Amino acid sequence: MSDVRHVLVLPDRDAAEDAAEALGERFGLDEEPRLVRDALSGEDDAEDAQWLVVLRDEGELLDPEELDAFAGEWDGWREEP
Repeated sequence: MSDVRHVLVLPDRDAAEDAAEALGERFGLDEEPRLVRDALSGEDDAEDAQWLVVLRDEGELLDPEELDAFAGEWDGWREEP
């Protein structure tokens, strides 16, 4: 098995939490996605932070294009590795 990870970049915490919950429902994930706050370079204000949803895909079963479209539903995108 490989250690493939997908990172979805979302505009705020609410979107990240909603997306993380919906990911499990839509894609049947075995493991809960991890949420990470990513402050923009040089910014201290929490309003200027993006949120990352990190999911492991050891079996490489998730389609990157589907994940990108999914993130777009929350005004986000999938970060290329």
